[in-house]
Amino acid sequence: MRYISTRGALADAPQGFSDSLLGGLAPDGGLTWPVQMPQVTPAELEAWRHLSYAELAFAVLSKFVDDIEPATLKALCEKTYTPQVYCNTRPGERAADITPLTALGVEQGAPLSLLALSNGPTLAFKDMAMQLLGNLFEHALAARGEQINILGATSGDTGSAAEYALRGKRGVRVFMLSPHGRMSPFQQAQMFSLQDANIFNIAMHGVFDDCQDVVKRVNEDLAFKTQYRIGAVNSINFARVVAQAVYYFRGWFAATAAGAKDVSFAVPSGNFGNVLAGHIARRMGLPIRRLVVATNENRVLDEFFRTGVYRVRKSSETLETSSPSMDISKASNFERFVFDLVGGDAARVRDLFAQVERGGFDLSADPAFKRISDFGFVSGCSSHTHRLAVIRDVAGRYGEVIDPHTADGIKVAREYLEPGVPMVVLETAQPVKFGATIEAALHRAAPRPAAFEGIEQLPKRFEVMNADVAAMKDYIARHVG
Repeated sequence: MRYISTRGALADAPQGFSDSLLGGLAPDGGLTWPVQMPQVTPAELEAWRHLSYAELAFAVLSKFVDDIEPATLKALCEKTYTPQVYCNTRPGERAADITPLTALGVEQGAPLSLLALSNGPTLAFKDMAMQLLGNLFEHALAARGEQINILGATSGDTGSAAEYALRGKRGVRVFMLSPHGRMSPFQQAQMFSLQDANIFNIAMHGVFDDCQDVVKRVNEDLAFKTQYRIGAVNSINFARVVAQAVYYFRGWFAATAAGAKDVSFAVPSGNFGNVLAGHIARRMGLPIRRLVVATNENRVLDEFFRTGVYRVRKSSETLETSSPSMDISKASNFERFVFDLVGGDAARVRDLFAQVERGGFDLSADPAFKRISDFGFVSGCSSHTHRLAVIRDVAGRYGEVIDPHTADGIKVAREYLEPGVPMVVLETAQPVKFGATIEAALHRAAPRPAAFEGIEQLPKRFEVMNADVAAMKDYIARHVG
């Protein structure tokens, strides 16, 4: 499998998997995408049904990896997906399942379930891919005798997942940007309490989009990027998105154990990487009926899927909500979806995302917009009031405590239930990460795994900076040496 850029670079000389893994953004500022989407036959799908999670990850990733020996790739998957890593289970869950499916009940004739993705070391779904990414990085760098400096932006969970996956890894430094004062206290504590010498936390004045813009601008300086070996672990890294596709297969197998064929997935969406992974699984041949994009009050994606108009907001327009990981205006993975939507027309993508820099684009009258229904996408949004109501309802009706992002997912999922079609909501984080919202909804503290008692009181190590590209480059240069 080889990779090209959504904006046209690499068309004459596509990259291999490891080049895409270590490179982050493509040389022209685009995102890497496979030359051809690999397919899974019905026979393969049935053969995969009873694989362990590590075996399934190896089977899926083998379709995309062209330059790591199969035995090595299999060993990396087995090292990653173990009960020892994904041990933060709740009552009734088995760590060996990695992503257990919890049936809530039948609503409007549709089985409604939660796919638990937050049993990893940082209690968020980002661990599912990030732990593998850390092992892939360490292997690829050792094989090449190289080092890399990871530059990323986070609205909450990506940063801690990346840092826990890469802390202490040979040949890797991590520079993680987050919006100052906009993460929950638990999220801040997870990141800022790390004392590893290869971890650098920078709290930037502004919102997540400001942090993300700094990352993109640094990456667009090819001379600097090359000199300082800048890489990425957020969802602009295609390896991470592919790793996330694995749990769609796993969730589909669990939801179809009783004989159903089509399954719908509802996905809380901010940067679009999580639901893009579902799109990839569907394009590979997994029988997904609908991909339900759930947003909060920052409903840029919902507006696009309903109207064809993609209008990004200014930083001052991005609302601060109780599902903060979705307080995003520019979804960094959306470009990959648009590339697929317009049939791989890189020139068209370059034009559209040049328009994004001026505020957005309009595909409402474009024939490509009609493909959205062919791809199975629908969308919706929710508010703080909705989140509190859903958290209370799910706790009262089913005895499950969910985080506010998962509540967004359930609220929108209920708008698209179909009799006889299982609806799987991707759970994004354990509720303790958003304790204030849980207490507001349930008037009690969120359940907390024993390993995280007192984390908010640990010493913190971070620096506060303005969202300034030159200052960020200088900071990297000084700390790389």
